[in-house]
Formats: sequence, structure tokens, C-alpha cells
Amino acid sequence: MSSAGFVPPPYPHDRLDAFRRLADVVPGGVVDCSIGNPVDPIPEAVLAALSDAAPNATGYPATIGSSEFRAAAAEWIDRRLGVSIADEQILACIGTKELVASLPRMLHLRTPNRDTVFYPAISYPTYAMGAELAGLRAVPVPLDADWQLDLSRVSDADAARALLLWTNSPGNPTAAVASSAAVTATVEWARTRGITLAADECYAEFSGGDPTTALAAGADGVLAVHSLSKRSNMAGFRAGFVAGDPDLVRYLGEVRKHAGLMMPAPIQAAASIALGDDVHVAAQRARYVERRALMLEGLAAHGLVHDGGPAPFYLWLHSEDQVDDGWELAARLAEAGTLVAPGSLYGAAGADHVRLALTQPTDRLVLALERLAAAGGT
Repeated sequence: MSSAGFVPPPYPHDRLDAFRRLADVVPGGVVDCSIGNPVDPIPEAVLAALSDAAPNATGYPATIGSSEFRAAAAEWIDRRLGVSIADEQILACIGTKELVASLPRMLHLRTPNRDTVFYPAISYPTYAMGAELAGLRAVPVPLDADWQLDLSRVSDADAARALLLWTNSPGNPTAAVASSAAVTATVEWARTRGITLAADECYAEFSGGDPTTALAAGADGVLAVHSLSKRSNMAGFRAGFVAGDPDLVRYLGEVRKHAGLMMPAPIQAAASIALGDDVHVAAQRARYVERRALMLEGLAAHGLVHDGGPAPFYLWLHSEDQVDDGWELAARLAEAGTLVAPGSLYGAAGADHVRLALTQPTDRLVLALERLAAAGGT
């Protein structure tokens, strides 16, 4: 924040425009594995629910979410995450990015004597940006060799000032998955210091095993953030929710009423149907597992190795060929027609990696590998 006021930095993925143009002139066009835009089908029942609800959407929807939507979210948490939670502990949000960006400001209004937001040193950039937009300190938490938070390296002075701790499992961009024991330990670390823990669990359905949640350690001081963008290919719907501490959820609901943050009623109807169906999620999970296996083997043949976790949505790649700059790796891949995200977009500690999203159809990923081979690898 300068004396001249806030100047928005370039949006991270806008910095890839030159690489996108470079990749798109390759025969067959760009294979875009950068942002992670879902391209697979939205379930037909979801589309039908959207259409059926639209004619009745003449009034303003409830900011907190309809009773049907919150009940569907609570039932999903019970069924998939094994935690019983009341509907009143759930709050609708317009996707989850807006919640991530606005949460620090809303919490700081409630607790103005704390000014620090902790976030993983390699992570989704909006965690830090949310703190900056609120005029707060954004402090990265170092990661260990397994891409997990190393809270032993957080100073007592910073912890005393901390308002919020973001966690993210399965992780973006590393695909790392925290164990249940590690999640519980992190919750307790935050709880004993009076820090709200916000657990970004948007990839819970793609953990590489049974999903875990911070809510399993109790809701006190915990907010779990979930989205339908990836599990149901509904990124364009902007449908998500936050669940947890009843006092915090109630407070956020009241603040958001004043801000007019309302998920449209037809979207809530569609999301309720999606949350109740596990079949389409299993099919989507199988697609990602297949693509992951294909790309792990294909890229390793060109010296690009995934050293992240088991979640089958992203690959966190580094080069075995002494290329230690993610922008250089991204440029070489763009020359072969594939667009990826340099690791430094997610934090300076990721500068020697690139992130590859497995959202492209299998035939496009095969094309990417064929063109990489024809270009002689990286």
C-alpha cells in the first residue's frame, strides 16, 4: 500500500498471455493446462434443476442460502466427510474466491486488534491478496519437504497478531494432502492462539483417498470452505459454501446481507442437486486419475517430474535437466503448444516448478505429449 493508494498488481494468470499466444500458433492450438478451467460435462440433472428454478427467481434469494441448499450441504458433509453439522452452520457464497478475498476484511471488522493473515508459502494467490485488500499483513508460513505447513517456524510475535490462518488440503498447486492427524494438530495450534482457521477444502473430492476436513476437529474457531466448481464442473455457476463455527457463520451471514452477496436462487437449486449426487463425482474423479497417470509417465520421459502430493487434479513439476526456473520451463512447454503456470505465481518458494492442471480431455493431453516429443522435450 503506497501513499498514492492501492494499485492492483497484474492478475497472476494474465501474465501468461504471451505464452498463450505462443502456444496457440502450434498446429492443433494451445492445450491450456494453466488455470484449471473444467471442461467436462455438467450433470444433466443439475442443468434441469437450473432451468426449472429460473421462472420462479423473481425475488431476492436469501444471503445465507435457501433451506434446501444448506440442508444439501450439511447432508453432503455428513455423507462424504463424516461430520454431523447443523444447517445453521452453513453459509452460501458466490463461488469461493469472493469468500477467500473478503474474509480477512470481514473478520478484521470484528476483531480489529489483530492484523495478520497466515497462508501457505506456496498457495493460491488470493489468500495473500485478501489480506492486502483488507489492509492487513500477509505472512507466508513456510512449508516442509512434503509441502505441508511448518508451524514451528512461525514466530510467537506474529502468532500473537494473527487474525486468520489459511490451510489448503488437497493443495493448490502442490496436490499435497494433509493427514487427519496433521489437520487436527493445525486446528489445535490455531485454536489455542485464538486464531480463526479457514480450511480451503475445495478439492476434497479429489484427495487421492478418503477426504478429510478440519471440521473433524470440532467447529470452534474453524471455517471449512467448499466449492462445486471442480467436483461438478460448475465453475461458471459460482456456487460454494462455508461451514463451521456457528458464531462466525452467523456473523458472516449478517455482514454479507449488508454487502448484497447473494447466490442466485436457480444456482442454489442446481447446486443442491449436484451435492446430492456422488455418481457424477466418481466419474470425474476417474477422469482425473486416468489423466494423471498418462501425464506422469509421459512428462517423466522428458525430464519433468511431479514431486507434489497424490491429489489427481494438479501436477507440481520440476525439471531433472538443470532447468531451475519455472518461467523458462513454461516458455519451453508453450513452444510445444502446452500452457502451464510457473510456480512463482504461487509464491517465491515455488520458483523452480510449474503447475499443470489435468482439466483438458485425454485426447488433448495426448496431443500435448506428442508435440512435446516432436519438439525434443524440454
